[in-house]
Amino acid sequence: MLKAELIERAARFRSAGEDPSRNLADCPALVLNADYTPLSYYPLSLWPWQTAIKAVFLERVDIVASYAREVHSPSWTMPIPSVIALRSYVKPSEFPAFTRFNLFLRDRFTCQYCGSPHQLTFDHVVPRRLGGRTSWENVTTACAPCNLRKGGRTPQQAGMPLLLKPIRPTSWHLQERGRAFPPNHLHETWRDWLYWDVELEA
Repeated sequence: MLKAELIERAARFRSAGEDPSRNLADCPALVLNADYTPLSYYPLSLWPWQTAIKAVFLERVDIVASYAREVHSPSWTMPIPSVIALRSYVKPSEFPAFTRFNLFLRDRFTCQYCGSPHQLTFDHVVPRRLGGRTSWENVTTACAPCNLRKGGRTPQQAGMPLLLKPIRPTSWHLQERGRAFPPNHLHETWRDWLYWDVELEA
């Protein structure tokens, strides 16, 4: 599909009836890569409206869709962008950083011993006292009760099998995981560019 056709499709979703009293701080722009896919799903790639407008003037992005809000100066008026696309493609890194957040995202924010989404911590599958390393392949998400119960033992020693074997995820892997966790608010102009893996209500 041509870029012009994509822009025309997105423009249909602009809301002329949007509340004009909406706080400008609540008007972020969804940032798409040059291939019109989001730079990130989780956290969702959003820029403040000031950053988006600056990028427009610097000719670094194209406006795909806008809010029904405008900013003014003595010499010009401009709709606030709600969706923008980079003009230059940004190649994502192959592997994400090893952080607590990315670890929880890999494991879908659930304990890998019991499936609970509450009181999440991280656990060394092979304890450090037994030579276990702090790595993607040896650290997993665990709820506090399971972590306490397992103690300084291996899953086999504790009789607590893992639901999934911990692996080093790719950036694509985490992006796919992130699509299962949409933010609380999705502006209507964003919906044509986001595909969330959630069950639709009948």
